[in-house]
Amino acid sequence: MPVSVSEKRATFRRLHDSGCFIIPNPFDAGSAVLLQSLGFKALASSSAGMAWSKARSDNKVERADVLAHLADLVSATDIPVNADYENGFADAPDGVAESVTLAVGTGVAGVSIEDSTGDKANPLYDFDLAVARIKAARTALDKTQSDVLLTARSEGFFVGRPDIDETVKRIKAYAAAGADVLYAPGIKDEAQITAIVQAAGGKPVNLLTMGHTLEQAARLGVRRVSIGGHLARAAYGEVMRVAKEMAEAGTFTGFARGMPGAELNGLFAGKK
Repeated sequence: MPVSVSEKRATFRRLHDSGCFIIPNPFDAGSAVLLQSLGFKALASSSAGMAWSKARSDNKVERADVLAHLADLVSATDIPVNADYENGFADAPDGVAESVTLAVGTGVAGVSIEDSTGDKANPLYDFDLAVARIKAARTALDKTQSDVLLTARSEGFFVGRPDIDETVKRIKAYAAAGADVLYAPGIKDEAQITAIVQAAGGKPVNLLTMGHTLEQAARLGVRRVSIGGHLARAAYGEVMRVAKEMAEAGTFTGFARGMPGAELNGLFAGKK
């Protein structure tokens, strides 16, 4: 029996109550179903993986495309999906509010909002505006009465502003502004991770693994471990290796590493 959207959202909240879990990032519906088959309890979209699947670079897709992608992931699987929703496809808080409301309509169980602007000269939103954007997202989600989790992302370490003090300041403010989960992608050493966990004030923290194991993340107090675009990169890397062999050597030994067609047909049997 298909799992309802409300059941998925309730499951997602429970997953954040204790322990530490991996939330891998598929890049299309097929990879989402494959990950579900391995027993993962939740998934998160990948803005990079989705963009690459459309032959675009990361952060160069339209909101409508992302909404359609999220709906595909949700309909293909029976486990919760968190939306990598970039900067909410808006600068102003009202625009962020509109965007997260639309995301709720796709059936996702969570929405992540970044504080990066996409402007290399000024890569982070000013502090007060960044906080106002999270407050607007929180208010919009509350109005939907959907129980969708809000993840607030502080992107300094990703956009050339690796200032742990500023990141901690933002994480504390985002937690106070109503974020359910806090996330600072790009942090690496244990002291940085510990600082973010403490700044979250007891709220769950997502860690983008930079080589850390699930056990290490759990020991540091992290609740959720994601992989970003790594799975998509691995898939494209394998396609490139096989294709290079064909182009350069005229041989096809790389095919031996592929999944059997019968196994894939069985995995996707019954999917619309």
